[in-house]
Amino acid sequence: MKERYDISGMSCAACSAKVESTVSRLPGIKTCQVNLLTNSMQVEYDTDLLSSKDITGAIERAGYGASLHGSLAKQGRREKASAAGLEKIEESVREMVFRLKVSWVFLILLMYISMGHMWGLPVPSFLHGTENALSLAFTQMLFTLPIVYVNRKYFIGGFKSLFALSPNMDSLIAIGSAAAFLYGVAAIYIIGYGLGHGNKELAGEFAMNLYFESAAMILTLITLGKYFETKSKAKTTDAITKLLDLAPKTAILLRDGEETEIATEDIAIGDTIVIRPGESIAVDGKILEGSAGIDESAITGESIPVQKTVGDRVIGSTINKNGRILVEATAVGDDTTLSKIIALVEEASSSKAPISRIADQISGIFVPIVIGISLITLTVWLLLGYGLAFALTCAISVLVISCPCALGLATPVAIMVGTGTGARNGILIKSAQVLETTHLVDTVVLDKTGTLTIGEPQVTDLLPAEGVGAADFLTLAASLEHASEHPLAEAVCRRAKEEGLPLKKTENFLNTPGIGIEATIDSQRLVAGNMAVLTDLPQGERIDAQNRGEALALEGKTPMYFLKNQRLLGIIAVADALKPDSREAVAQMRARNLEVILLTGDHHSTAAAIAKNAGIDKVIAEVLPADKESTIRELMEKGRKTAMVGDGINDSPALARADVGIAIGAGTDIAIESADIVLMHSSLSDVVNTIDLSKAVIRNIKQNLFWAFFYNVIGIPLAAGIFYPALGWLLTPMFGAAAMSLSSVFVVGNALRLRNFKPKTKPAAYAGGMDKALEGPVKKQGPLDSEPDKEKQEKENVMTTTLQVKGMMCDHCKKRVETDLKKLDGVSFALAEPDKDRATIEHREDVSVDALKECIQNAGYEVV
Repeated sequence: MKERYDISGMSCAACSAKVESTVSRLPGIKTCQVNLLTNSMQVEYDTDLLSSKDITGAIERAGYGASLHGSLAKQGRREKASAAGLEKIEESVREMVFRLKVSWVFLILLMYISMGHMWGLPVPSFLHGTENALSLAFTQMLFTLPIVYVNRKYFIGGFKSLFALSPNMDSLIAIGSAAAFLYGVAAIYIIGYGLGHGNKELAGEFAMNLYFESAAMILTLITLGKYFETKSKAKTTDAITKLLDLAPKTAILLRDGEETEIATEDIAIGDTIVIRPGESIAVDGKILEGSAGIDESAITGESIPVQKTVGDRVIGSTINKNGRILVEATAVGDDTTLSKIIALVEEASSSKAPISRIADQISGIFVPIVIGISLITLTVWLLLGYGLAFALTCAISVLVISCPCALGLATPVAIMVGTGTGARNGILIKSAQVLETTHLVDTVVLDKTGTLTIGEPQVTDLLPAEGVGAADFLTLAASLEHASEHPLAEAVCRRAKEEGLPLKKTENFLNTPGIGIEATIDSQRLVAGNMAVLTDLPQGERIDAQNRGEALALEGKTPMYFLKNQRLLGIIAVADALKPDSREAVAQMRARNLEVILLTGDHHSTAAAIAKNAGIDKVIAEVLPADKESTIRELMEKGRKTAMVGDGINDSPALARADVGIAIGAGTDIAIESADIVLMHSSLSDVVNTIDLSKAVIRNIKQNLFWAFFYNVIGIPLAAGIFYPALGWLLTPMFGAAAMSLSSVFVVGNALRLRNFKPKTKPAAYAGGMDKALEGPVKKQGPLDSEPDKEKQEKENVMTTTLQVKGMMCDHCKKRVETDLKKLDGVSFALAEPDKDRATIEHREDVSVDALKECIQNAGYEVV
């Protein structure tokens, strides 16, 4: 049986290793994988030898909490489990914020009364002088206690792990801060003894050697680092919820001639579902009646809708762009394509191996050694006849100088600065683990649509027939296509609009699914469509047109044939063009010895043409989402460190499976949430910059760790008093704490150098609210070689209008609103933001707000 468990109490790689080894030793365990990022465990075991209760019991005996993850058999349960997990992380963040507030308030007060006199600040008189040493020491302890209390989890977890002989980072934190605090408590008693027996010198000496601020500083700084790590984790938990939201919640059931709205989960195999234009298909099935263009980009990544008719299969959560169809349900519940994608994301997320941190790997050896040196120091000095106070001072000095503050900060501070630097450059890195992993990547797998390419069909070639002017050809083609809802038609109309060409009136428009469209313009019959419309042409003219179209297809373009009065008017080629900087980005990857692979659901010929233009040698085409995920898994099994770059829902399983998942910022929310890194510039150049940044951060971490240990290597012998008999050198706890603080300052200062990181590869220019790449070059012929009248464009008054829109729920709503608005003459840009309930439109002054409102309302949404 395979089960997933939620694990609580893990704080580092040593913890996850302890849980994994504990469970793996149980009889009947086949596989066990613990994910530190998601605090979860995926386990497969023999139910004849073991039960869930046995597994949770073993984990609890090891010092951690465990509970069986909610069953994911039903969508409702999935939603509840996802919501519960999100709430758990949010609660952890709130608790961390509270601890930080308390820690910083009392740390500032503590530092003020302990060091204020050194800075010439006014300190209360009852805390001045040797006679008030006891008051000063006791006040410092009182200010330290709240910090110790709110951060008690370090002591509970750290000492529990220590007593279980598996020390972790919490153990280092607990020992270091406890040693400093206990030394301060001991100093209070010594000060009291000195004052009570008239020994002011003794009281004054220990009044200057209070290390409560060291204990407080350790706990506060470590908590700050943990807070940023927890915040990063919180951003990686929404993928499953948003995948679930993609599926429609209701559907129209047709039974005995009557239409009834029912919940999607109530659909049974064999039911007939009515799908109207603009609606999402609720389940997988096959068409019983009607035909329609189905937008499958959410599943396959293909940007152009696929024409479907009776007998064809449709996929749940895809969009019916036009035409009413009846669909027979063939797969429901967990058997639908979307549910399988969700399952793949869950499995990939929970089975991803944790990235071991360098500090955690060393801490398992470092802590026992330091404790051993401290005990040896105490014993040796006592055996040599030195007093208990001297021996104890040396022993505590060893613990204080070996404080894990610098060691603990070496990684998180560099990660914190590195992620901040990335954010300033449009690279959002969600976790420390992925930033550490990225520098090891040797294989970059790229999706095509929206990642390598712009993701929107564009006119690439205008080929008018002999004797036909290019401008006249484009005018007639756009006038004919203007009545069509097909994305290829949008590309033609958009091109005509850019050229400033007027549209002509069409009559008797007719759409023939799977073939093309026809209409009457200027009393002449025009036809447009695929190769099937060439049937009536003379043989020579037909063969020539077919050859030209096939040549375009080999270049990865879609040819559209236009006829007027049964004679060829011309051919327009449409394609999803490369982003401006894609070729250069691929070249930069290859210059860094990275293998680049194109992985897409498109036809192989199209993918091969795009790959050739981009400079990519290896192409894997015609793959479904599950195949993408399995391809990544196969690469990983061969020992490759993979980075998957994508932007669609179909990429989310592969993004989750890869060592590093990188989402293009203009892509879907699902891809962004499934990925480890988000590129807000939507530029492949930032993939190169991310890898460079990761290498810089890892180099910085190694430098930090070196200096953290360098201080210990120099300081521990001094603290132990090795040089005292011969040279009289003795490092007291005060200087030990100073050395510790200096090492921390050095580590932080070194990490701050990462703020000077400058990307070597600059993203190309972008436009629009979603950073969409500017359109690439278009081949032009004839009169269209001339540029548009720039002076005329500059004279036009452009306005920006923002409207509040209700009813937009997802990316499909967003796309529909933007598409309809862009069809309006005079609208140059439209951005719909469902999460903010608004739409922003750039348009000419002569386009009224009422026209914009009417357009949105006609699309089915409310303008408020």
